Amino acid sequence: MKPVSTSWHRMLPLTLLCATLAACGGGSSGSSASGSDSSGSDSTDELVTSSGTGALPSMSMHSNTFKGDHYSGSGQCTTCHTAIDASDALIDEDGIDLSFRLEYEGSMMANASRDPYWRAKVASELERHPDLAEEINDTCSRCHAPMANDAMQKENLAIEILGEEGILSDSHAYFDHAMEGISCTLCHQIEDDGNLGTIDGTSGKFSVALHPEQEGAYPPAYGPYTDPTDAYMIGQSDYQPVYSEHISESTMCATCHDLRTPSVDGEGNVVSTSEEQYFPEQMVYSEWLHSAYGDGDDDDQSCQSCHMPKAKGAVELASSGGSGELREDFSRHTFLGGNTFMQGLLQKYSTELGIYDGSDGVTDESFERSIALNKAFLRTAAGVSIAGAERDGDTLMVTVNVYNNTGHKLPSGYPSRRVFLHLVVTDNEGTVIFESGKVNDDGSIAGLDTDEDNTSYEPHYQIISSEDQVQSYEPIMGDSDGNVTHTLLRATHYLKDNRLLPYGFDKTTAPDDIKVAGNAYNDGNFQGGSDTIVYKIPVDDAEGLNVLAELKYQSLAYGHLQDLFDNVEVAEVDEFKTMFDATDGKVVSLSGDSVSVE
Repeated sequence: MKPVSTSWHRMLPLTLLCATLAACGGGSSGSSASGSDSSGSDSTDELVTSSGTGALPSMSMHSNTFKGDHYSGSGQCTTCHTAIDASDALIDEDGIDLSFRLEYEGSMMANASRDPYWRAKVASELERHPDLAEEINDTCSRCHAPMANDAMQKENLAIEILGEEGILSDSHAYFDHAMEGISCTLCHQIEDDGNLGTIDGTSGKFSVALHPEQEGAYPPAYGPYTDPTDAYMIGQSDYQPVYSEHISESTMCATCHDLRTPSVDGEGNVVSTSEEQYFPEQMVYSEWLHSAYGDGDDDDQSCQSCHMPKAKGAVELASSGGSGELREDFSRHTFLGGNTFMQGLLQKYSTELGIYDGSDGVTDESFERSIALNKAFLRTAAGVSIAGAERDGDTLMVTVNVYNNTGHKLPSGYPSRRVFLHLVVTDNEGTVIFESGKVNDDGSIAGLDTDEDNTSYEPHYQIISSEDQVQSYEPIMGDSDGNVTHTLLRATHYLKDNRLLPYGFDKTTAPDDIKVAGNAYNDGNFQGGSDTIVYKIPVDDAEGLNVLAELKYQSLAYGHLQDLFDNVEVAEVDEFKTMFDATDGKVVSLSGDSVSVE
């Protein structure tokens, strides 16, 4: 019989993604945004480490107003790029405050070096491969603490991340640089040296020129406007605004979001002898380049067009008593993304992570706004629809279509992330007849192989007929021996990569760095932009069937984390586990559809 459908999300073209964000307004409350599941407790007094070795330590606050020989803190920029009142700078035509500090400080870009998962992962990799400490410290700080890394390289200083001598120690000369994450004077000083977007300009190989020594010469701050007004900015910051087209191009993002890392075997020997042989840890730019959105057409959409959406109307960009020049097409510094779980954790443990001490309402508001905007952004990323639900005797056949509306694979980024289908069938009394993809309280997924044994992984399915079969779109790393690994340095290839492809992505011509791996390659329904799955569900004599299909997202997959938590004796891992266990929002719902079948 024909089902009655009640979808709460339908596929949106990529051109509408940024427009949907307007409904968020200022995003004053992250908790008010719908679409998240409460998985895990949210106790605010859970301060004892998971091993019971003591309370979580608190990191020192850093100064964001420093001026160094090569970089300056974000406070040097936000002093002027901040709205003072409703008639002043950075207010859009709807009256929304777009101040750089308010938009930026709650983002993962701003908190890249404070991210406790990153710190735990660095500590774990160092614990497992101490002989590669120099490589780990350099590679992992290059994109997460780039100002400290680059300034120290320019001074020929050895780089260490953790410990008393590390850049995250408040006694370190470059502590303030490190704690700034990916900050203003990093991105706006990256020059177009001809390598952007190539293998010689990715994996953190950005180029920032030395500051000029001659009197009256100032380092450039590259921007998107062809007629910058420089006198005021030079006087306030000692940087000269310079127009450059590259600041608005996706090749800028490729600098860190195409990342290849070296690989070692079980004895710790390096097995990748050239960068072309390195493991493709994340290849977001290359995925975009192979899609319909980056194929060279005039209507291509850049990374910035979605992750830094345009302000509404003309905006005055600096505080000047309302007398400044209005600029069209201003890109908001929201840096939209999907890791709302980590943002919630950062906000909850802001004191322990050295973000703010609770007295700074602006910083707290920036997290609330960013989380709300990102939840709305996630809901535009994908769609799911029940294309058919027909009963044949005691079997219910359900066809589910899944859509990727982003310009890259979904999920993108670091291989700890997954998107999965949750499908549940109930009868007219609400009794569950069938459920695939059920989320447990600890964030694990019932029946999913990796969560039950992280040395295994769930295959890609075309047909699902059992509750212990779950369609999980994810990357699974393999080591040099062909086994599952969750240790980045052991990874040489992907055993499985069935992440949802962007529109226009041809899996048969994709380069090895972004290829589809595993069963999905031979699945004719798994194509650029979509996938189709059929569920064959035994329902016996149940009556009045209701089918719910949901697409859900996790930035930190349960099975992946269990491998990390094997190093709980390492302080950074122990501290992160404590924070992780006590923070809710481990799963976010992206899209859903439901039908009834008589």
